[in-house]
This record gives sequence, structure tokens and C-alpha cells, in this order.
Amino acid sequence: MDNSLFFYRTVIFTRANDQVALVDINEIENNTPLDDWFGLVVSLADGKHTIKDLITYLGKQYQQTPANLEKTLHSIVTRLTEGKLLKLSSSAVELPYYLTEPIEQLDIAKAKQLIETDGYVH
Repeated sequence: MDNSLFFYRTVIFTRANDQVALVDINEIENNTPLDDWFGLVVSLADGKHTIKDLITYLGKQYQQTPANLEKTLHSIVTRLTEGKLLKLSSSAVELPYYLTEPIEQLDIAKAKQLIETDGYVH
């Protein structure tokens, strides 16, 4: 995997109760929790950072970086990309408003209007 690629989410998410989950903006109470690592990567996928940045950032969370961290993150990014929850780009990406933050931090009416205008479907 090319660590110089930027990664960005294509889904709306929630970060309620310290759990990252996928959420439908029209049915906010229904969500799909993600495993911790998957949720962490989705929540960090802002389009402004590369996979190398992700590896470096998460590596700093440990006193000693796990030997398999890069391989693990490559696997997670691959699976999220295959599931169409993430996309990769050779340059930075500006996310639309409704994908920028957890749903709790969005103006729902504004987000719904922009989703309709953009024709966003996931």
C-alpha cells in the first residue's frame, strides 16, 4: 500500500458513548457500531492526512510502536476501502460538510439540505 495516499471517509458517523458507529442521518437512533480499530480509522479519515501520517500518529500512542502496526493499518484501510467506507487519493480532499464531523456536531437540517443538493448516497 502506498503510504503517501490520503484517506477519507465516505460515510456519516457518530461518536456517541465513546463508540464510533455508522449512522443514517434520517434514522440517527439506528447505528452500526464499528470495531475499535475500524472506528478509529474512520474517525481520523478527514482527507487531509496520508496513511503515513496515520501510522505515525498511532505509533506515537505507544511507548514502543508495535512491530505490526503498519501491516495492521494497511489491512484495516484495505478492508474499509473495499467496503466503500473510505477512499484513497493522491492529493488532499475537502470533505463535504456532512462528512466532516461526527453527526453530534453537525447542524442536521444543513447537512440534510447539502446531502440532497449533492445527491449523496451511500
